[in-house]
Amino acid sequence: MRRARITAAAGALALSLGLTACGSGSGSDGDTLVVGATPTPAGEVLAYIQQNLAKKKGLDLQVREFTDYVTPNTALQEGSLDANLYQHAPYLDDFNKSKKTDLVAVTEVYLPPMGVYADDGKKLKDVRELRSGATVAVPNDTTNEGRALELLASKGVIELKKGTGANATPEDIAANPKKLTIKPLEPAQLPRSLPDVDAAVINNNYALDAGLSPKKDAILLESVQDNPYNNVLAVKKGDEDDPRVGKLAELLRSPEVRKFIEDEYKGSVLPVTAG
Repeated sequence: MRRARITAAAGALALSLGLTACGSGSGSDGDTLVVGATPTPAGEVLAYIQQNLAKKKGLDLQVREFTDYVTPNTALQEGSLDANLYQHAPYLDDFNKSKKTDLVAVTEVYLPPMGVYADDGKKLKDVRELRSGATVAVPNDTTNEGRALELLASKGVIELKKGTGANATPEDIAANPKKLTIKPLEPAQLPRSLPDVDAAVINNNYALDAGLSPKKDAILLESVQDNPYNNVLAVKKGDEDDPRVGKLAELLRSPEVRKFIEDEYKGSVLPVTAG
């Protein structure tokens, strides 16, 4: 019930404020900070800050929600956003290289652990129970595809060529004892693909949007320890010292936001700051 209330509030807030931002034609309007985010968890975290903490900090925060991973960075580069929150550093680095943008991370905020999920009817409890010849769907963007393959490799389901890391593709699979078929799909389509595949490696925000609980439903979930995929607050290069950005960064790493993340997501999203 609490999730539904917060999600609805975030959606309504994004709609009304997004229209204001679009009408202004630019990211900034005086002291207003316009921040792009995917709905869950970033949009919910930002909605909590906007409703509970921003005013006390002297920050006028507006939130615009996006359902894909490309538009928030494009909008940030073009100036219709002042900052965004939804991506990890490897994705940001790859985006800058491929799109010739100059976006930079300001601070790490939380880890939305990627997980492997299977449809309830398949009764899988462990990724190692996948049948021979099974089909596993993975995100089709460069860094998240590699991240998904690394997760599968962490349990020995596949083996990757040495040195491939986050840039791994299905062609970098060195050993595939179960003869799995790897099926790259748009990240947002992965939850809907579950009835049609044996398993899917799903980004945290799309899992939560689909009503999945990473902590309870994933048959394999990333660990927070030594994980390079913490989500970051990002801005266009040169805006790192914007006082408004500094205020938001401080709030995102505050004890209040840490507690909100812990209480709201109950281990399905992990705050970067220690308790």
